[in-house]
Order: sequence, then structure tokens, then C-alpha cells
Amino acid sequence: MQRRVFLAVSIFLMVLVIAGCQKGSSNTIRVGLIAELTGDMPAVGASCKNAAQMAVKEVNDAGGIEIAGKKYKMELFAEDSAGRPDQAASSAQKLITQQEVTAIIGPNASSNAIPASEIAESSKVILITPWSTNPKTTLDSKTGVPKKFVFRAAFIDPFQGRVLAKFAIGTLKAAKAAVLYDVASDYNKGIAEFFKTTFEENGGKVVAFESYTTNDKDFSAQLTKIKNASPDVIFLPNYYNEVPLQIQQAHRLGIKTPFLGADAWGSQELIKLCGKDCEGYYFSTHYSAESAAPAATKFIQAYNTAYGKTPDDVAALTYDSFGLLRQALGGLSKLDRQSLRDAISKITGYEGVTGKMQFKEGSGDPIKSAVILQIKDGKFVWFANAQP
Repeated sequence: MQRRVFLAVSIFLMVLVIAGCQKGSSNTIRVGLIAELTGDMPAVGASCKNAAQMAVKEVNDAGGIEIAGKKYKMELFAEDSAGRPDQAASSAQKLITQQEVTAIIGPNASSNAIPASEIAESSKVILITPWSTNPKTTLDSKTGVPKKFVFRAAFIDPFQGRVLAKFAIGTLKAAKAAVLYDVASDYNKGIAEFFKTTFEENGGKVVAFESYTTNDKDFSAQLTKIKNASPDVIFLPNYYNEVPLQIQQAHRLGIKTPFLGADAWGSQELIKLCGKDCEGYYFSTHYSAESAAPAATKFIQAYNTAYGKTPDDVAALTYDSFGLLRQALGGLSKLDRQSLRDAISKITGYEGVTGKMQFKEGSGDPIKSAVILQIKDGKFVWFANAQP
């Protein structure tokens, strides 16, 4: 009798262990998030995570997503890249192998998104980066052909570089430009080169093309060369945490030339760190809360209610990334990674918070417009739209 009881208890315990080892519920869609929660750009990570949590809550509050007549709730697994490429890659590996996620949203910075995308592609797991604009993120590093499992919600740097160069010539009437960029960052270096090419193709001249390395704090030598070159505009394709120090050092050197930036300027932290030193300057980005369509207005209001602040472009792009994922999931006949990849690759259009996105077959890069914002009275103010 005791032996039978012992066997029964043993079997029961084994069943509990096996059940406990299973990844989540059969009614759950497991989604990974990789964000820069710590490191040198925590504001980016915070915006990304806020929007991700809001998107997941909306799905679950609505009862989940129906796939083949069955409702699935969404479960979010967040990992911190710490703003480091190696940690971004290991985070992707952990989410895929340990958490067994169906898809990954993030990372955001191109230097982090590129290595994470390599892991996702080799593992055949969908990765959608909200904010990465470098072309390498969605292209195979060996063949140069588009990756099959990697997509993005943002426009790419060749387009942004063209927009800014033409804006500098056409609107700012600049004939000569100078550029200061981080040579160690794929994002900064890439957009600097695209800007230079387009500016010179359109009749302008880049009179100074100066570089620095990540975490440098003294830019006086580069800025002195720029000052001596007498440009009409200075382009800083650098992150919000770097730009204030660069502009403040330029002003101390007596440089009065206007500055122009790219989408990495688009954090409210820039205004806090830069203050009046950035007043009047322009930068390109992905959306403006001022020129918002109905879908964007709804998102902005919900985000403001949840977090007490206006969402920046990272938050909006993260929300759109989940929107793309949700649209693809809703068209599935069964839930698995390959079916999801096939569904998302067939999306030709998506109406998001950051505008209308169009995808060409075989490419994970959307065709979409940009906006030009001006820093005015301590706020980001819409100035113009820029079409592809």
C-alpha cells in the first residue's frame, strides 16, 4: 500500500515538474522586447518599454488576438541591451532559446539592432526594430540581399540623409556645410556619408567632415577646424545625449553657424540638456504630435494618460512595430514563427501612428515620409513634411 502511494505521489510530482517546465500557456503569444534601458541612452529604452507595455495591455484588454478561431493573450519578455552591441545580441539569443518567443521588437539604436538582427535571422525568428535607420540592419552582411526575418518601422538613413541635405540647400540656403559625427557608430557614420553625398550632388560643398569616437567629451579640435572652414550649416547626426555638449562647446568657441540634426535628436532629454543653446535649430524625425492623424491622436492621448508625458518618436515607432506584428498575427491560420514571417512579409501597407508605411515585396524597409521639427521656445515644433 505504501509503495503504491509513493508511486502515485512520485508520478503526480513529475507531472507538476513537466507542466512547470513548459514555456507559458498554449493560449499565449510570447513576444520579446530588447530596449536600451541602461547605458548611455536610457530615455530611448524607457520610451520603448512604455509603448510596448501599453500595446500589449491594449491587446489583452480587448480579449487577445484571434488566430484560427482561438483567442491568444500576449506576454511580454523585456531584456536590457544596456546600449551595447554584444549585450543586444545575447539578449536576442536569450529571448529565442530560453524564453522561446515568437517575435522580437527592438533594439532601437542601429549599433545594437544590427547584431541582434543577425541572431534573429539565423534563428528564423521575426525581429522588428522600431528606430534603427541604418540599411545594414535589414540586409545580409555577406550577400547584401534583404534578410527574410528582419523588418523595421522607421525610414532608412539614405532617405533621411537626402531629406536633410535638400532641406539645408533649399530651405536654409546653405552652400557650404560641415559635419561632425561618431566614426565608431553605424548610425552616425552612415547618415553623415549619405548627407555629404546628396549635399554635393545638389551643388553644395562639404568644407569640413570631422569625426570623433564614442564617449569622447572634448570636441574643440574638430570644432576649431569647422569654424575655420566657415560653413553655412553644421550637421550633427548624433544622439541626444551627445549633441548638447557639442553645441555648447561650439558656442564657447564663438561659432554662430546654425546646427542641423537627425532623428536621434528627438528626445525631450535633448531640450533638458541643451536648453537655449539648441533654440531655433532643426532636425528630421518620424512623426510630430502636432500634425497627428486620428490614429496618432488616440495613441498620444492614451500614452499621456498612462505615463504623464507626450510620446517621442521611439515610443510612436515601438507602438507601430507592435501594430505591424498584430496585423500579421491576425491573418495567421496557425501560430508559429515561419507562418508569422510569411504573414508579415505579405503586408504591403500599414496605417500607423507615424504615418502610412508601404512595403515592397522582399524588403523589410517601409517607404514612408519624414517630418522636420524646429526647437522653439523649449519645444519640438512641426515645421515641414518631407515625402520619399
